[in-house]
Amino acid sequence: MSEDPDDRTRDDGRDRSIPTDRESPIGAPVIRGDESVTGRHARDAVQFDPDDPESLAEAAETVRQFAVGTADDNLYMLRGAAACAALVRGEGSYKAAARRASRSADGAPADEVTVSFIRKWARVHDLPRSVRRQVALGHIAPSAAKHIARVAGTTRLLLAWATLDNDLTVREVQRTASAVNDGVPIEHALAEQGVRLGELQLTLPKTAYRDLRREASLEGVEPGEVVATALEQYFE
Repeated sequence: MSEDPDDRTRDDGRDRSIPTDRESPIGAPVIRGDESVTGRHARDAVQFDPDDPESLAEAAETVRQFAVGTADDNLYMLRGAAACAALVRGEGSYKAAARRASRSADGAPADEVTVSFIRKWARVHDLPRSVRRQVALGHIAPSAAKHIARVAGTTRLLLAWATLDNDLTVREVQRTASAVNDGVPIEHALAEQGVRLGELQLTLPKTAYRDLRREASLEGVEPGEVVATALEQYFE
């Protein structure tokens, strides 16, 4: 898990300028505490500080309750993910974090929290802000985000946006992530789910629509090519 703003994609041909991991401190309620995303719930956002013993104890209890709970709430799950990530950072490993969370507040044995459970949710917390925001808004299911987080680099962004634009089911996201991790290119993995990577329906103001169509006709290209060129220049 990364909290370094300079932690970008590595030297593998992928775009370093696009953050694909968390940039803000582990456990900080960046999305959960954003009123523009969570409204009045932002006031209830909890920060888990892996360097504060009391906060770490709260994180351990939160993880334990999260593991045995049945709530299906996006913000609740993001809070649980934050607690998992903070506990891993504070304890130093997934195994130690699971062992800590498996003890109740009085030290007695409690319901077991597995390493796999903590790893999956800590990875969700490590997703870039752009993806976590869509999870908080309810546009990407937390259970789908767990599989998106399994994919590395900018490919995880492509999978996130394909999930968003095509209403992929959790099972479809899982299959795609597994295929990608087996070495299948993302566009081929998505094609197996009936998705063409990069397709996006847009609604334009009538003047922009008119001019786009005119330019594409004069250039003898599809409107998407004009849009792609313009966006490349914009993002540069």
